[in-house]
Amino acid sequence: METSNRLFFLFCLLCLMCVSVRGHGHSRTRFGRKAFPSDFIFGVGSAAYQYEGAVREDGRGPSIWDTFTHTPGKIVDGSNGDVADDQYHRYKEDVKLLVDMGVDSHRFSISWTRIFPKGRGMINEKGITYYNNLIDELLKHGIKPFVTIFHWDLPQPFQDEYGGFLSDKIVPDFTAYANTCFERFGDRVKNWVTINELFSISVNGYDNGIHAPGRCSKTVGNCTAGNSATEPYIVGHNLLLSHASAVKLYRHKYQKKQKGSIGISHFTHWFVPYTLSLNDQKATQRILDFFFGWFMDPLVYGEYPATMRALVGNRLPRFTKKQSRLVKGSYDYIGVNYYTAMYALNDNSTPDPMHTSFMADSRVNLTYSKNGVLIGPQGGSDWLHVYPRGIRALLNYIRTHYNNLPVYITENGTNEVNNSSMPLKESLNDTWRVSHVSQHLLNVLLAVRDGCNVRGYFGWTFMDDFEWDVGYTVRYGFYFVDRTHNVTRYPKASALWLKNFLHN
Repeated sequence: METSNRLFFLFCLLCLMCVSVRGHGHSRTRFGRKAFPSDFIFGVGSAAYQYEGAVREDGRGPSIWDTFTHTPGKIVDGSNGDVADDQYHRYKEDVKLLVDMGVDSHRFSISWTRIFPKGRGMINEKGITYYNNLIDELLKHGIKPFVTIFHWDLPQPFQDEYGGFLSDKIVPDFTAYANTCFERFGDRVKNWVTINELFSISVNGYDNGIHAPGRCSKTVGNCTAGNSATEPYIVGHNLLLSHASAVKLYRHKYQKKQKGSIGISHFTHWFVPYTLSLNDQKATQRILDFFFGWFMDPLVYGEYPATMRALVGNRLPRFTKKQSRLVKGSYDYIGVNYYTAMYALNDNSTPDPMHTSFMADSRVNLTYSKNGVLIGPQGGSDWLHVYPRGIRALLNYIRTHYNNLPVYITENGTNEVNNSSMPLKESLNDTWRVSHVSQHLLNVLLAVRDGCNVRGYFGWTFMDDFEWDVGYTVRYGFYFVDRTHNVTRYPKASALWLKNFLHN
């Protein structure tokens, strides 16, 4: 069968919902929404800077991403989020699309500087009004808001004043901002995420410098300032303390009355030993500790992983006893952002103390291929190789290593290259995304049947958007956004598939 015919057959097969699964000790079940627990939440996600646009309207102040994207050479295609998907003006239209898809929930973030233009001080009531309107519009149509308080857009004044998350001064400022979110929106928002992807903020912002504020050692990346050997760990520490402080406030002041839940979202790959050697197996555990345990261990056990403490030494901050008590248990659930997997090889070289970085500290080499064979079909980005079994393995790892705590998949998706010369009809025929979503949902279902405490799944992303350092060069959305014609939205085949899936 020719490749095109195979894809067409797969697409038809999936749309007809004829995929079957078999769990351990379970009878064969039709693969649709009803195969999942009745209270399992399905949704799609977004983030303020990637979607809203209107960066200079109605009192919004500048964030570090506004500064970063307007610095020449920082974004692959020279673009920015000034307009993005223009959701600030089109939220009602977008909610209708969510209703048509049939999702239970929509995950979005609040722009800190739309609430506090200078980070603190006077509240911008126009910003409050926008989020009130968005929340009310979602609830009017039976869609639960799943709200992230901080998705990377730190107020620029804090970066200028004290270095942002490089200083523990950020903790009271973040807590005060979170307090306003709880106070103004918590009567209707019942699911909160404090911070999205502490790993990405720490490593991409302060180790390799590809994200705002673009800090790193000159030996590591193209940065004018920074220290890749120390700053990622300092920032990670202050992110955890900021999160824990906000959770403490919510629990003491709001949770009982508002009857909501609060958590945090973590990013990680899954890792597979390159060989069966003991060294590669140890390397696999080590890199998982550096990616995932770095932030999970403090939340569950009150301390950083022993591997990190041993290898990073005194460059890794230490929790005081009071801080450890504050951080430990500061969650009602954990969000997991999973996209891909990698092979892990032990690195036998001796780290150069003058050129150290986060990755050098882990003493692990990573690769997507083994004997020339990729770990899975590649997405539009070089790093995104599809490995659906990885999400099941990761969820089982959480079950066995972290007391089977409640988990939401807060991001999972794949992308394609943004080819402006491709006809619209072809751009909408994203059969590979249909396959990607169905296979990952299947593995999430199998993880549920393994006994993993998974509560929901949010696909990334609702619509094509501004994708940080790569700008608009790739598309992750279920909906195609035509930037040459007034950012018009069109449903892709994956949106139609998801709609059919959710309607069984």
